[in-house]
Amino acid sequence: MGLVWFLSAQPDLSSGLKQDFVLRKAAHVTEFALLTVLWARALAGLLPRAREGRVLLAAAAVALAWAAIDERHQHFVQGRVGSPRDVAIDAIGIVLAVLLLRLTPLGARLGVRPRSRARAT
Repeated sequence: MGLVWFLSAQPDLSSGLKQDFVLRKAAHVTEFALLTVLWARALAGLLPRAREGRVLLAAAAVALAWAAIDERHQHFVQGRVGSPRDVAIDAIGIVLAVLLLRLTPLGARLGVRPRSRARAT
């Protein structure tokens, strides 16, 4: 969250490349996906008895709130613009992270959801 805040405080993050817009939006998706995964892992450790869905929902809510706060912060940085569209792009990363944790073995490895137990037949 500190890194997001620091980067948001920079007046200009333009790379000068032709694909700059796409690269910046891909960075939004990636950083908020990672933030969601980190929050899910932290909350799963703090609340070991919480159900998976609640942990993921809470992690997504924190990340989405931070996306909105970050865009509001950018509104006050010279050369930057706070945009609801960027919050929506951040939300894409958040949703992708929730799906990744819910549908792949990564969620179990990070302790966000219980490991599957083999049934004895």
